[in-house]
Amino acid sequence: MNVLLIGSGGREHALAWALAKSPKIEKLFCAPGNGGIAAVATCTDLAVADHAAVIAFCNDNAIGLVVVGPEAPLVDGLVDSLQAAGILAFGPTKAASALEGSKGFTKDLCRDYAIPTAAYVRCTNVEAALLELQTRSVPIVIKADGLAAGKGVVIAQTMADAEAAIKDCFDGAFGGAGAEVVIEDFLVGEEASFFVLVDGRKVLPLATAQDHKRVGDGDVGPNTGGMGAYSPAPVMTPDLIQSTLDEIIEPTVKGMAERGTPYQGVLYAGLMITDKGPELIEYNVRFGDPECQVLMARLQSDVLDLLLATAQGTLNDVSAKWDAAPALCVVMAGEGYPGTPKKGAEIKGLDAASETDGVTIFHAGTKLDDNKVVANGGRVLGVTASGATVKQAQERAYQAIAKIDWPDGFCRSDIGWRAVEREQA
Repeated sequence: MNVLLIGSGGREHALAWALAKSPKIEKLFCAPGNGGIAAVATCTDLAVADHAAVIAFCNDNAIGLVVVGPEAPLVDGLVDSLQAAGILAFGPTKAASALEGSKGFTKDLCRDYAIPTAAYVRCTNVEAALLELQTRSVPIVIKADGLAAGKGVVIAQTMADAEAAIKDCFDGAFGGAGAEVVIEDFLVGEEASFFVLVDGRKVLPLATAQDHKRVGDGDVGPNTGGMGAYSPAPVMTPDLIQSTLDEIIEPTVKGMAERGTPYQGVLYAGLMITDKGPELIEYNVRFGDPECQVLMARLQSDVLDLLLATAQGTLNDVSAKWDAAPALCVVMAGEGYPGTPKKGAEIKGLDAASETDGVTIFHAGTKLDDNKVVANGGRVLGVTASGATVKQAQERAYQAIAKIDWPDGFCRSDIGWRAVEREQA
């Protein structure tokens, strides 16, 4: 089978790396790919937003499955176009992608199906939002309704910060994503991520993870797309996993089906583990980045089998096997991120870093320039390590990073701190 993977980030490199192991794949393409993906797939400068061009490419290259990695093409309806052309695709339809494409949509679904989540209100103009703010207390969460590359959420500690966040949204800081704002209560607890596959009816649990959203050590600074992650998440006990399935995931799948927009794809639940149990913070309709890197590092099953079963509606016929050993990913970003990062510098030492025991380096914002790997984005590398413990995986990841020669790059030095503390308690 020939497979086309859509995307260019660390998530897509991890998926390409895992897919390339499948003996059932004859040729793996990636559009557009990056400097690391080029080592395991044939990269092509296909205009992903041009659905007709994607369909033509699939027909010309006998593509048996399209795997859509990022959220933007999903929300744009690429899967719908592929399905209409008779091409099998992994990922939800445009309507089902509203679970990530509109935070207000998801909050309303939670309300209608009694899914535990923070109390909220939707506001479509700055005046209404500021008026609503006067009835609430801080800390409070301000969210741009639409896609904002993981940066459209502000946890405001003061009313002044909350007002500024609301004004930023309506002033266009996040483009069309901020045309509506969701204001919601601040939940107290520990965050965790839970991933499942859904084929429209059947749910196949995958694994748990925890990520680090803030740019700085100690979880300080602005939110990012993610500065690191590890799996499994120690806080997610078997009882909490079952509660999440029963109270959050299953009602969501039921609700989407009843609304006539059945969900097919990976469903990523961002959770807050509160004193009352798990509550939903948000849904993503694709694998997380960098969570995908640690999931693929632990997955022992053929990922192609899982993706095909999801797209074909046959999840009952497959199961997912995992390495019990934890995996940890440290993101290296370009100086200036999450603002405007420095680009263009060569990154050296990657081969030496990759030789560290248990380490795989996934590329995110890189490109090849005259056979040299150069920085070409905000989050640039995902240095991923496995180990007998989270502490060992952490040590291996940072040992590898020490071998990378990239003066414009930086990373947090404390990825995995919470899990390490638990291990050492």
